[in-house]
Amino acid sequence: MRKYELMYILRPDLEEEKLRSLVEKFKGLVTDNGGEITNLQEMGKRRLAYEMKKLREGYYVLMNFLATPAIVSEMDRIMKITDEVVRHLVIRDEKE
Repeated sequence: MRKYELMYILRPDLEEEKLRSLVEKFKGLVTDNGGEITNLQEMGKRRLAYEMKKLREGYYVLMNFLATPAIVSEMDRIMKITDEVVRHLVIRDEKE
């Protein structure tokens, strides 16, 4: 398994319950398929550098995890079709 880092931005107008369910959904995508989450940091609402999809703020979440490339491609696919995700980026962590 490889180390990955995922940063995603959710819509700021979501209710607290919906935010929690989305964070749990993305955690579950990793853990249910044999991956392991090493760090999850919810950074909260922050101002965006520029307006995206007519939004000026977003709810930021940073997740570090161990997974196979198949899990990462499935997560990327799910995030692309989830309307509440404004932006996401998955990178392979080359440290160590």
